[in-house]
Amino acid sequence: MIHAVSSANRYLYEDVVEQHFRLRHEIFVDERKWEALRKPDGREIDAYDDEDAIYMLALESRRVIGGYRLYPTTKPTMMSEIFPHLAAVRGCPADALVWEWSRFFVARDRRDGTVNLQLMASAQEFCLDQGIERLCLVMETWWLPRFHDIGFVVTPLGLPALVDGSWTMAATIDVCRESLDIVRERIGMATVVRKDGPRLNAIARANTCGLTAAQRKTA
Repeated sequence: MIHAVSSANRYLYEDVVEQHFRLRHEIFVDERKWEALRKPDGREIDAYDDEDAIYMLALESRRVIGGYRLYPTTKPTMMSEIFPHLAAVRGCPADALVWEWSRFFVARDRRDGTVNLQLMASAQEFCLDQGIERLCLVMETWWLPRFHDIGFVVTPLGLPALVDGSWTMAATIDVCRESLDIVRERIGMATVVRKDGPRLNAIARANTCGLTAAQRKTA
């Protein structure tokens, strides 16, 4: 199952969240050689790993085998702060109904495709449940055929550009029942998301973030 972890229920997952930071470092720094992310403590954490981040983590018992991060676009995002040039045509989303999708990973010994598809399904399932309408992301262009293959509707936000030697683009992905049904059929599971602890209201959280950001600008 893919566990939804937010500030509302993080107390149930502290050990798992820490494990996932270390696994991110293994994959993005040690394996993929993103040296700018290297940290002396071996934990890959950035400015967007704050109280408003939602982590979707694939767990095998208490072992993290995959995951990703969701972040409200009503706050400054990785796309708006670091890669705005990739969204030069349609602009960077800033809407409570649009969340940024980043730090997608699967453990090395689980890359047979199953966990990957479960994570994809969880993105649609979780967002449909929360009322989120679109995801935005910065991705290498080789992700495009993978998304199209599972019925995800992808809209580019600008032209691709070389980032650290890889063709990279910004895009949005529609959240819709049809896309979820395609992935569910592939994996043979009716549901993949598990939500323990207090109920999360992602849209309310995003609206609060937006209000706080607006107040800071006018202060």
